Amino acid sequence: MSKKRLSILISGRGSNMAAVADWFAQRALPVEIVQVVSNRPEAAGLAAAHQRGLKTEVVDHRDYPDRLAFDEAMAQVLHQACPDLVLMAGYMRIVSPGFCLAFAGRLLNIHPSLLPAYPGTQTHARVLADGVSVHGATVHAVTADLDQGPILAQAVIPVHPGDTPARLAERLLPMEHQLYPQAAAAVLSGVARLTPAGWQLGGTPAAGFESFVFQSRLLHPELSQRPIHATH
Repeated sequence: MSKKRLSILISGRGSNMAAVADWFAQRALPVEIVQVVSNRPEAAGLAAAHQRGLKTEVVDHRDYPDRLAFDEAMAQVLHQACPDLVLMAGYMRIVSPGFCLAFAGRLLNIHPSLLPAYPGTQTHARVLADGVSVHGATVHAVTADLDQGPILAQAVIPVHPGDTPARLAERLLPMEHQLYPQAAAAVLSGVARLTPAGWQLGGTPAAGFESFVFQSRLLHPELSQRPIHATH
């Protein structure tokens, strides 16, 4: 049985990358992480990838005159690995329309808010400033419009009185670590397919994924003991 090929892009500590790698390592699914690529050679996530026996590469954005030149170089490195899916996991670069087109339908990002609310940065502080009662994370397809691509999966957590941005981020991170790998598996398995109308769920899983169940919305245990939506 041939394995699906997964590439992961990072810029920093790589906690979501590590969570994805560990999730797949613990399951008998036909998926291979073929590369972890960073735009920063000092990224701590490179060491975390090495510890897991993963191939790492660096394409330093500071070596290129502009975003387009860098994106072209990054795309070449990714194309060499022939990935079925590319995950942006704490990859702190705004990608160009050409890069999005090159990986259309196979490029995902995880964003720390319940999109379409709070695109961009400083999401935890903005949530607290607005006094909302719930917060979360969103896995979405990457398009040329920042944080506006079709939503695939979300995780929801409560906002507590007295929360700080740091506390909120800390409580959200374990939910991100649950959400991102199974969203990736949904795409790799064919259970989720991106169409012009958005994500189509419920497809027949590829060989080796028959036992996989996709939970497209996860709720923190304080909100519910089970996801409010699941599809096979």
